[in-house]
Amino acid sequence: MSSLAAEKKAVNLGQGFPDYNMDAELVELVNKAMKTGHNQYVHMNGYQPLRDALAEKVKFLYKTSIDPVSQITITPGGTYALYTALTTIIQAGDEVIVFEPAYDSYIPAIELNGGKAIRIQLTFPDYSINWSEVKQRITARTRAIMINSPHNPTGSVLSKNDIEELKSIVKGTNILIISDEVYEHLIFDGLEHESILKYPELLERSFVCFSFGKVYHCTGWKLGYCISSPHLMNEFRKIHQFNCFSCDSPKQVALAEFLQNREHYLELGSFLQKKRDYFQQLMKETLFKPLPSHGSYFQIYSYADLSNENERDFAIRITKEYGVATIPVSAFYQDEVKHKVVRFCFAKKEKTLENAVEQLRSVKPKL
Repeated sequence: MSSLAAEKKAVNLGQGFPDYNMDAELVELVNKAMKTGHNQYVHMNGYQPLRDALAEKVKFLYKTSIDPVSQITITPGGTYALYTALTTIIQAGDEVIVFEPAYDSYIPAIELNGGKAIRIQLTFPDYSINWSEVKQRITARTRAIMINSPHNPTGSVLSKNDIEELKSIVKGTNILIISDEVYEHLIFDGLEHESILKYPELLERSFVCFSFGKVYHCTGWKLGYCISSPHLMNEFRKIHQFNCFSCDSPKQVALAEFLQNREHYLELGSFLQKKRDYFQQLMKETLFKPLPSHGSYFQIYSYADLSNENERDFAIRITKEYGVATIPVSAFYQDEVKHKVVRFCFAKKEKTLENAVEQLRSVKPKL
């Protein structure tokens, strides 16, 4: 869709990346790190001051003590962290429970490692987890459960009750958890992020994956990290050592200093909620209908009043005919779904959102 948007010179609200600048202070810190000689390899597990800063952040946010030496590894992006976690634990024939719609790297990563994705659809339209179905789908081959909150592509958020259900299901088993928390600070409406890091008994069996790009508006940096228990992280690093070895040094040095100012990440939720709210207000002038969205970069909208087309065809048509690119949510499922919803990325300049909605106002019903 991004390629089509470029071809048609459409406003791109499809792919999840900001079109505004990252913090100038962080840019200067990277320049400073490069000019002062931080251009060679750092430790395979990550620049130690950065891992120290992350451990302090976890203690501040989630009241959990993390050993920065044995429990944190810096990675080239959150997707890499997820892939490495799966590669660490999956053997041929293992089953991994995945909730759809799912970020598009999950299932390929499971299958490339010889595993089988056990797909469970989130309940439409609030995209909640049916925990009764999860219990029914557990087998002797269940190796892990993958969760993602705030959720891409829907913006749904796991609650404390969800975490209690998860705890109940894995208790007394060898089932592991892979938790995608790259949008941890992009959470709205007064909700709290129920990170696995808040629950030591779950962290003991979990790989928790994060992204600096989503927090500091620098998705092109492809820098993230994974937190786990010491014994699981030891295994994770056996894969990491031969797949990556070391991540970008000057950026790690810069982030170690930038993290000292907590306001940079504490204010992120309100910053993005203002953009979401502004986008929602603008979209009231269209025939699209919003579904609940409490986090991430994304807002799901129904086009049921506009067309009977499938989601892919509708998304392509409005890109070509109206100059606004979206992502069909059906792209995040393996099987065909007919919910008639598309995903918009609102992490954009106000002018970008205004230009997009100006075009979307003219979308007429084609039933």
